[in-house]
Amino acid sequence: MMSPTTPPSQTGHAPHPAAPEGAGPFRVRALAASDLEAVVAIDAAVQGRTRRNYIERRLAAALREPALHAQFAATGAEGVAGFMLARVLAGEFGRTRRTLRLEMMGVRPERRGAGAGHQLFEALAAWARRHDVTEVRSTAHWRDHDILAFFDALGFELAAEQIVQGSVEGGAYHAGRDAAPPAAEEEDGGEPRREIDYARLEAEGGNDHDRHSRHARDAADVRTMTPADLDAIVRIDRRLTGHDRRGYIAARLDEALAESSVRVSLVACSDGQPVGYLMARADLGDYGRTEPVAVIDTLGVDPGFEHRGLGRALMSQLFANLGALRVERVETVAPFEDLPLRGFLAATGFGPGQRLSFVRPV
Repeated sequence: MMSPTTPPSQTGHAPHPAAPEGAGPFRVRALAASDLEAVVAIDAAVQGRTRRNYIERRLAAALREPALHAQFAATGAEGVAGFMLARVLAGEFGRTRRTLRLEMMGVRPERRGAGAGHQLFEALAAWARRHDVTEVRSTAHWRDHDILAFFDALGFELAAEQIVQGSVEGGAYHAGRDAAPPAAEEEDGGEPRREIDYARLEAEGGNDHDRHSRHARDAADVRTMTPADLDAIVRIDRRLTGHDRRGYIAARLDEALAESSVRVSLVACSDGQPVGYLMARADLGDYGRTEPVAVIDTLGVDPGFEHRGLGRALMSQLFANLGALRVERVETVAPFEDLPLRGFLAATGFGPGQRLSFVRPV
């Protein structure tokens, strides 16, 4: 179906110099487990509601895997005045460069404008350089003018990718995602099989029984991902990318199964063996979101099983599961140059999201 082999986007900026970590009115240090209450309180003041469970999981993950997480506190006379949380990316949709994803930050309301955010980012950039990370990425809602101004002041630019989203709508039927494909025609004289006209399927619809009794997910054995699937996923990823990325895959699998508040990652099997996978997270907290949103990190199908509808089967099952869990929306990143991925996402119900993607070299 598609191969996640998109290279990372490039920007025209030279790396920005960063001030020493200690420069400024605040002392910047690594976040500690004892900072949990302060971070929860600052975040609640910023967001208007508490996200304790999410923050607790992020801090615990950083303690388990310190090489994959950069989390800092800016402290003053009052204690923790601000914080910044980021994690390492090393392979989403085939990226080969190590990048940092800035996911969460906050400053006490009475200390805003004093430079805590800039000092925290300087510490983050210094950490990135020490750990062979080439750039920092983040997202923001296009109406969040304060964050947009902050990113602009730090030298961020729009990334060469688009955040797209699909509305779950309780798992409602969508022809491009859920329609069972017509029986494949035999190839005759080298003629390709007939392509599926999703627009026609949507227009014709059919009666309710037909629409809800035949689904794309019925074409494959799709089940919840488990830790035992690691070897198979690594094998598929190696066939797609040409690289052994066991460390990255293992970290994402652990994140999907242990760190997310809802398990929604899936595998598609043939004869009991995984031949496709979809890694996703559903949590309350990423990038300041206050509603449950699922985020697809990566999707892959064994090249030997392409064009059998496995990608749509995985996506169909994901939306069905999320509908039952009352998750409202699914998001993912679509690099502009990855036309097959963008076409697949559009066909399965994704459209432009309300968040913008930013990048800054370090």
